[in-house]
Amino acid sequence: MKGFLEDANYSIGLLDEGVNLGDVIDNCIYEHTLTGKNTFFVGDLGKLTKQHIHWQNVMARVKPFYNVKCNSTPGVLEILAALGTGFACSSKTEMALIQDLGISSKNIIFTNPCKQASQIKYAAKIGVNILSCDSELELKKIARNNSNAKLLLHIATEDNGGEEMNMKFGTTLKNCRHLMECAKELNVQIVGVKFHVSNYCKEPQIYKHAISDARCVFDMAEEFGFTMNMLNIGGGFTDNERDLEEVNHIVSPLLDIYFPEESGINVVAEPGCYYVSSAFTLAVNVIAKKAAQCDKHLLSEMEQRSKDPVFMYYMNDGVYGSFASKLSENLNAIPEVHKKYKEDEPLFASSLWGPSCDELDQIVENCLLPELNIGDWLLFDNMGSGTLGEQSAFNDLQRPPVYYIMSFGDWCEMQDAGFTSDTLMKNFFFVPSCIQLSPEDRFSIEA
Repeated sequence: MKGFLEDANYSIGLLDEGVNLGDVIDNCIYEHTLTGKNTFFVGDLGKLTKQHIHWQNVMARVKPFYNVKCNSTPGVLEILAALGTGFACSSKTEMALIQDLGISSKNIIFTNPCKQASQIKYAAKIGVNILSCDSELELKKIARNNSNAKLLLHIATEDNGGEEMNMKFGTTLKNCRHLMECAKELNVQIVGVKFHVSNYCKEPQIYKHAISDARCVFDMAEEFGFTMNMLNIGGGFTDNERDLEEVNHIVSPLLDIYFPEESGINVVAEPGCYYVSSAFTLAVNVIAKKAAQCDKHLLSEMEQRSKDPVFMYYMNDGVYGSFASKLSENLNAIPEVHKKYKEDEPLFASSLWGPSCDELDQIVENCLLPELNIGDWLLFDNMGSGTLGEQSAFNDLQRPPVYYIMSFGDWCEMQDAGFTSDTLMKNFFFVPSCIQLSPEDRFSIEA
């Protein structure tokens, strides 16, 4: 099965009704066990379609601009392009990926709060003119490098209980007036407002203050003669359907009050993990193990028998690879043992580590697992966000392959909804139910 990150000729396995995600993972593990036991991802692109339909049903007025840095794999980008989303890009590389899909520059927003001058010039060259801005220096930099820029003023929110980033970026209402004065002097257009509420803090008051502050900025802009037409309510949307409904329950009445539909204001958002988090499963291999006696700390937490060993397992992927988001956020990685084991098999206190031998490269601090052997496989669900974005120049680890799938039912649902793409359709191939053969008979899934 093709589907490597840098491979434009990836394939999407269209699963027969008798085949499920577990069958595909079993087959891939069998192949990888024979060829080198490499880490790999399986991405269920049908989940993206379901999430998009749910977004349209719940947040009908808000157009999604997918946050590309969450997951920039080609299958994800092409599916979302076919679904008609816009794209929020934070780098030249991301903009180039979206441009290669034939997406109109009007459906791309350059959202990086600290943009390089060369990347502003590149955005101008390809016609990406909507950029976010939260400071005078950034405004002047944009003015020097893109004479057609259309700015979204990024205002700060009162969300101080979650992401530190929200404290670093975003300007005050008072400073918005100063930025408008500067924009007038530099002949730069301001066309809207952006704010961001993290997924750690969804209190109604946060949205109320943010949307009312945005209304103040719109009114202020009218004094300066700016024509405002866009409100960007940012990201922070989880992949939980109920969470989206709760956000809409808060946001929709506020939009009706401050930005009613008859005002003509385009309301957009930047969902990222909402689309991709639950769509990807990561499979890793145990490459080493150590055993030690259980200490008192683990005894109290894990209810371990005093004579039982504590196992440290080392995997072939870690925080300098697919678990990179573990370093910057509270990633709750929950392992699932792939091999079958008896219900009454004893469980041992265990910790999971990456291959770097770095003390930071700890994936799971404490968990209960049956005793594993070198060569066993562990699965991690909900690994689609923050693990498959643009590769850092500081990380020379080879990226794991990605195997894309979609159930026949999800494919039909996508067609029925009118989401089609000639480029996307050529990448599908049929996976028959005979994939469910015994391990010794399984075959490689090829396009």
